[in-house]
Amino acid sequence: MDALKDINLTIGAGDIYGIIGMSGAGKSTLVRCLNFLERPTDGQVLIEGKDLGTLNEKELRKQRSDIAMIFQHFNLLMQKNVIDNICFPLQIQGVKKKEARAKARELLKTVGLEEKEKAYPTQLSGGQKQRVAIARALASNPKILLCDEATSALDPQTTASILELLKSINEQFQITIVIITHQMSVIREICNRVAIIEHGELVENGLVEDIFSHPKSKAARELILRDVPENSGKAEGAVAAQMERIQGDKKLRIVFTENSAFEPVIANMILQFGKPVNILRADTKNVGGVAKGEMILGLPDDRHLQIDMEQYLTEHGLEIEEVTGDVE
Repeated sequence: MDALKDINLTIGAGDIYGIIGMSGAGKSTLVRCLNFLERPTDGQVLIEGKDLGTLNEKELRKQRSDIAMIFQHFNLLMQKNVIDNICFPLQIQGVKKKEARAKARELLKTVGLEEKEKAYPTQLSGGQKQRVAIARALASNPKILLCDEATSALDPQTTASILELLKSINEQFQITIVIITHQMSVIREICNRVAIIEHGELVENGLVEDIFSHPKSKAARELILRDVPENSGKAEGAVAAQMERIQGDKKLRIVFTENSAFEPVIANMILQFGKPVNILRADTKNVGGVAKGEMILGLPDDRHLQIDMEQYLTEHGLEIEEVTGDVE
């Protein structure tokens, strides 16, 4: 069985690109192929037109110096303090200690941890550890930063601050950032484009806004439906239970655009047809800095009424798609 099959992606220089999928989809294998820690059995990995598969070990090590990586569990050296952790890759490259420390202090300012240079990892919070890991990754002036589930071990507030830092770094240093995650909320917040991986295959890719509004694959729809607000596990369970109870009803997902958000379309539809609908979810999500309204409705089981209601919604400027199955 292939870990990855027929993956074909183009990531633009300076982009923030997301790769998303559920556990076991092949995301981490894919990111390790990008820096040739895993050598593909077939196909090419091209960086600025250079095929990594044609490089010898010395050339590959040099190429990897342009590709940095941060991880879910930070991978800091516990016996070294913060500044020594950041200096470590510079020392391996033969940079003099004084120069390395000056560079490390600049990076500590970049990540907002100037006062922590003498602290040890055990004295830091999870968010602070990840900031140190980001500073260490930036020490070698990489062109590409790979982030493998870099926020999965963090709470929502800390995740938001780390994503804001990554956006700032992308703008300041023009570094290409590749985000590997299973969380659609992370993709929505920071990425311009996204690839969706399922069972080792690429099932959909494109602009985040387009996929959020018009998902084409079953995997994309499932990831979007799982994308409930943070700390809403109980609410998510309630939605799943309610969806199961009304399994006979037709379920629609609606995305509100700027032009449709100000009119009470749903309320007016209920008044016009004289039949209630089940509102299974309603919230607003940030998609690339733009607020997008989202609602999931359960329509009555009368097929003719369903058709009339769908027509009413589309005529009033709403983007709709049918939802099948339950939200876990």
